[in-house]
Amino acid sequence: MELNRTRNGLVTRQTVIAYWLIPSEPAHNFFQRTINDLADRYDAPVFEPHVTIHVGAYRADAANNALGDAARECKLIGLTPLGIDQSDEFIKTLFVQFAMSAELRKINDMIREAANGSSQYELKPHLSLLYKNLAAPTRRELAASINVPLSEVTFDAIKAVRCVSPTESGADVGAWHVVAAASLSDDRV
Repeated sequence: MELNRTRNGLVTRQTVIAYWLIPSEPAHNFFQRTINDLADRYDAPVFEPHVTIHVGAYRADAANNALGDAARECKLIGLTPLGIDQSDEFIKTLFVQFAMSAELRKINDMIREAANGSSQYELKPHLSLLYKNLAAPTRRELAASINVPLSEVTFDAIKAVRCVSPTESGADVGAWHVVAAASLSDDRV
């Protein structure tokens, strides 16, 4: 997502809609326990496990349309975890990196088109486990200590979440609000 900057170069914050894929069980439970444990240990915010697939303008009508389209057209999405990584970016303190897939590109394209957004959001599929400003050695130690016991993670729901961009604090995370949700179909039935 391209950030708005004032004339003096400062980043302005704006309200946006983030579109999330939500993992199904047992992955949801594993990730939620991990997030809760890390949040407790590091006095960090608790949040629902998710992979952000697009961030666009705050338009509730577009969010409902985008989720409706995705729910009708997309099946369950399976992603392969590549490992745990970390960064000094608040929203990517500690995260599971996933491999890109054709299904993920399809739903990203569909959401982007339905949301009528000109967002410059670049899809880099990951699921955050911790939002906290931590020293690099601590982040590296945490990344090395976590193992994802799944060779594939299935995602069965999609949500549109109103949030502030950029998200920079626990208070920002606490203000997130789901504005729409839908289930992805299971073509095995």
